[in-house]
Amino acid sequence: VQLQASGGGLVQAGGSLRLSCAVSGGTLSSYGMGWFRQAAGKEREFVAGISWRGGSTYYADSVKGRFTISRTNAKNTVYLEMSSLKPEDTAVYYCAARRSYYYSDANDYDYWGQGTLVTVSS
Repeated sequence: VQLQASGGGLVQAGGSLRLSCAVSGGTLSSYGMGWFRQAAGKEREFVAGISWRGGSTYYADSVKGRFTISRTNAKNTVYLEMSSLKPEDTAVYYCAARRSYYYSDANDYDYWGQGTLVTVSS
């Protein structure tokens, strides 16, 4: 299974971006999906997760109300809509796929994309 994240870039504080994660080599509906991020000098942290069919979503407290995770299994794509962006959202964002029920621990994910950089200027 290969994951390809895209959509990162430079945005001003208060702006919006949509990240996409295209999945190939497997059937998206077989996996729960998640987004993580890693800022410079910090550990990778959970951002958002979504269940196999999209019926359940989960968010880190720091992004709740600002970010929305969604998926289109027919297109083998997962999205992360980010709004009201803050400088502290600056990080490399990674999408990941899991078979596990658990969604917030990176160790429960089986496949990872290469990451896309999001930079939020103040």
